[in-house]
Amino acid sequence: MDAEIRPRTSAAIPLRFSLPIGGVAGTSFKPEYLAAILDEGPQRGFFEVHAENYMGAGGPPHRMLERLRRDYPLSLHGVCMSIGGPAPLDRAHLARFRGLVARYQPALVSEHLAWSTHETSFFNDLLPLPYTEATLARVCDHIDEVQEVIRRPLLLENPSTYVSFRNSTMSEADFIRAVAERTGCGLLLDVNNVFVSATNHGFSALQYLADFPLTRVGEIHLAGHAEQSDDEGELLLIDSHDGPVADAVWKLFEIVIARRGPVPTLVEWDSNIPDWPVLKAEAAAAQAILNRGCAMEDRHAA
Repeated sequence: MDAEIRPRTSAAIPLRFSLPIGGVAGTSFKPEYLAAILDEGPQRGFFEVHAENYMGAGGPPHRMLERLRRDYPLSLHGVCMSIGGPAPLDRAHLARFRGLVARYQPALVSEHLAWSTHETSFFNDLLPLPYTEATLARVCDHIDEVQEVIRRPLLLENPSTYVSFRNSTMSEADFIRAVAERTGCGLLLDVNNVFVSATNHGFSALQYLADFPLTRVGEIHLAGHAEQSDDEGELLLIDSHDGPVADAVWKLFEIVIARRGPVPTLVEWDSNIPDWPVLKAEAAAAQAILNRGCAMEDRHAA
């Protein structure tokens, strides 16, 4: 039986910042960073958390997140909604997701253009979709449902992919544009995903960005990737989030900011977790590019 979606009764944490958060850089939040973050005192920036790590009712994870939320904006990033899956959305999961949105009032809320469920099975991966009219209709229906439940726009993230579908009838950028136009959702542009997919499939990352609807981008992701070889010995990139942002991804990010202008930018680092100063330095590099973009906008406005 589908779970009934009910509003959370606990009061939301009061906001201590203005929305939107503007052209600032943030990082993934990991519990081992909390002491160092609090010792520094409030700084410019924001933190992203994966929604599924906080879907319990309470306990240490929520105590840490509540403490962090007092001083910083949050980006709530879902990884298990299965927006592109053929089955109806899991209403119990969606209810918990809405509860987190209501409780923490995040500045940004996002999910992936991917699927991860089939019938009663859940796959711990973000799997790709064929870009067809049927898929487009399904994705739009699911995004409409999520946005109606959480009562705010969702940011949809472009995927990193390792296979493509012969039956696709449109490009990924055209598909994403159509989704945004039909649903009114915003977009999360993962620049590392663009580079990974472009390398794996042999298309131009620059052309992809030229075709992408940048005006709808409300957040950017940066991350590291790993290099492997496929069965033919060709280079294969994996969106691993286990190292620093690559030089080529930084270059693409600069191009995006020059075209789009500064937007909140998140540096992801989810395995082989470094010491806090290492990740903080990555965010500082992103902030320097955002600051140059702000200065460029000011010159154009003068």
